[in-house]
Amino acid sequence: MSDSPLSSPTSPPPPTAPSAPPPPTAPSRARIWTEIVLVLGLSLGASAVYSIVNIIARLTDVTPLSDQSASLNTSQSPREWLDFTYQFLDIAFALFAVALVLYLLWQPGRSPFRRIGFDLTRPGRDLLGGVSLVLVIGIPGLALYALGRALGITVAVVASPLDTHWWTIPILVLSAFRAAATEEIIVVGYLFTRLRELGWRDWPIIVASAVLRGSYHLYQGIGPFVGNVAMGVVFGWCYARWGRTMPLVVAHWIIDIASFVGYPLALAWWPTLFGPS
Repeated sequence: MSDSPLSSPTSPPPPTAPSAPPPPTAPSRARIWTEIVLVLGLSLGASAVYSIVNIIARLTDVTPLSDQSASLNTSQSPREWLDFTYQFLDIAFALFAVALVLYLLWQPGRSPFRRIGFDLTRPGRDLLGGVSLVLVIGIPGLALYALGRALGITVAVVASPLDTHWWTIPILVLSAFRAAATEEIIVVGYLFTRLRELGWRDWPIIVASAVLRGSYHLYQGIGPFVGNVAMGVVFGWCYARWGRTMPLVVAHWIIDIASFVGYPLALAWWPTLFGPS
């Protein structure tokens, strides 16, 4: 019979609980500015630079500004299926910029959609606010365009020169949504959030956002620049007051649908005002 041990083996120490991860630190000012520059450089900031170069080229051209034109939603192929494919891909890939800023605004436990009010929690109030903004912005905007054409400071904007196919109106509606979502989520929702984190007050942000909005419309002439700056001030003030981009997107979408889809009718009624020179 073997002898029993005088003492039991030593038990291993109990495992220690993992330490909690340190709370995330706020990004530095330099990092926020770098992010803003990258986002705008990949989206509407680049459009603003191109528009500034474009308006310089237009103003220094021998053709008067009033005799020039700018086309939106142009056909990209004489083959119908290929034209549709290009149109759809342009819209889809442009929305990746919107997805990018929503991703950048995402925080653990905090939805980026809620942060900028781009959600469906208040559909009735958002729709009412959007329609109200259409009345405030849409009708004066049309009058300002007509005045700009009369003064010779606005080019003829051809809003929908696409050939008529079964998909033309759906593509124009999607194109209007692309413009509305891109501009309101990036230039308002994203930019307001980041500039507030940098310590900016609301009115400097409203002015900066409005000037940026006007800048990437300069290719249409001086009149649309002024009109879009005014629109930017109104939209920025509404966002500062409401904290929601959804009514801004609704308003912008309705205005652009009316412009794109209603262009042939406007051209038939007022060919001198809306027709290309």
